[in-house]
Amino acid sequence: MRTALLLISLFFWSVGVDAQERPQVWDYGVKECRSFLVAFDGWESGVESGIAEYLRYRGWLSGLVTGLSLATGMDVLQGVEPDGALRRIRIYCDERPDDDYFTAVMNLMKQLNPPEN
Repeated sequence: MRTALLLISLFFWSVGVDAQERPQVWDYGVKECRSFLVAFDGWESGVESGIAEYLRYRGWLSGLVTGLSLATGMDVLQGVEPDGALRRIRIYCDERPDDDYFTAVMNLMKQLNPPEN
C-alpha cells in the first residue's frame, strides 16, 4: 500500500500533469541538470565553490527524501545513501542536461520503487 501511495505521488508529480497543475517546486529543484553537473564536477575536483554548491544540492535532496519518507512511512531511496543517489542522478543529468533537478530526483525514486505487480 505504501509503495502504491508513493508511486501515485510520483506519477502525478512527474508525468501526465500539465504545468499549471503541477505542484510548486522551489529552490534547487527548479535548477537545470546542467547546473547540478557543474556542482558535481566541482565537488569531485575539490573546488571549494563546487563543494559548497554540491552540498546545497545534497541538502535539497535530503529534505525532499526526508519529507517523502515521513509522509509515506517508507525509505524512498531504498537504503541508497545521499552521495550514492547523487551519483545516480548525475547519470540522468548527463543524458538530459535541460531537465530540472526535481525531475532527475523523481526519476531515481521511480527506479528505486518500481510498481508492484
